[in-house]
Amino acid sequence: MTSNHTDCHYCLQSLRGRKYALREENAYCVACYDSLFANACEECKQPIECDSKDLSYKGRHWHERCFRCAKCSRSLVEKPFAAKDEVMLCTECYSDEYSSRCFHCQRTIMPGSRKMDFQGSSWHESCFVCQHCRQPLGTKPLITKDKENYCLPCFEKQFAHHCYSCRKVITSEGVSYHEQPWHKECFVCAGCQTQLCGQRFISKDDSPYCVDCFSKLYAKKCASCKKPITALGGPKFISFEERQWHGECFRCRKCSASLVGQGFLTQQEDVLCHKCGSA
Repeated sequence: MTSNHTDCHYCLQSLRGRKYALREENAYCVACYDSLFANACEECKQPIECDSKDLSYKGRHWHERCFRCAKCSRSLVEKPFAAKDEVMLCTECYSDEYSSRCFHCQRTIMPGSRKMDFQGSSWHESCFVCQHCRQPLGTKPLITKDKENYCLPCFEKQFAHHCYSCRKVITSEGVSYHEQPWHKECFVCAGCQTQLCGQRFISKDDSPYCVDCFSKLYAKKCASCKKPITALGGPKFISFEERQWHGECFRCRKCSASLVGQGFLTQQEDVLCHKCGSA
C-alpha cells in the first residue's frame, strides 16, 4: 500500500509515496513491519517479508520458494503432502518411506486411501477380496485357508465338512468318529444325549454311548452283585456257563474265598471252593 497522509507507527518516518503495511489499524513502513512482525521461515530461517507469500502449516511458516519436500526437493505448493516427525514430504516420498504395502499386490498403500487390516497385514480395499468369487470382503465374516481369504458361502462350497448328525457346515473345531465329521455339540450319547467330546464312551452298532448308558443297556450283569460288567479300565471278569462275575465277586458262596484261578464246584446257582463243596 502507499499513503500520502500517515507516518510509520514505529519509526515515525513519513509514508508518503512509500509502501506500507497495516496491523491492528496501525501503518508501518515495510522495513519496520518485517523486523517487528514477519515470521521466520522454517527452511531458510530468514524473515518472510510482507511482500512475500507466507505459507503456514500447524503454526510453522515457509517462504513459497522454501516449501519443498525434504527428500526430493520438489515444491509442495498447492500439492498434497504429509508430515513425519515435523519433516515435510510429498506423498510419493512419504509412501516410499512409511506407508504400508498391500499383502496381495505388494504395492504401496497411498496416504489417504482406504486400507483393510487383517491378521497383522494390510490390503488395498480393492485387493481384499474372496479368493474364489473375487467379491470385496470389507468387514464381512471370512475364513482363512492356506493364507487365502474366503467369504463364508465360498468356503462352505469349497472346503467345509458337513456334520454327520445335523448335516450343517462345520465352521469351527469338530470331532471325527468312524471317519465322519461331527460338531462337538452334536457328538452325544445315543442314550442320554450327553455330549461325549473329551469323555470316555463305548461304540455299539455304530452309535456312541456314555459308560453309564452302555452299562445299563448292554453290559452283562455280574451273577453275584448284579452290577454291569463293562471291562472299562481292564478289570478281570469270569465267565462260566453263560454267567459272568466281576473278578472280585467270584468267591465261594460259603466261605467267601476268592475262586479266581482256583478250581471250584457248582451247586445249583452257587459256586463253591473244593473244601466247601466236598463238606
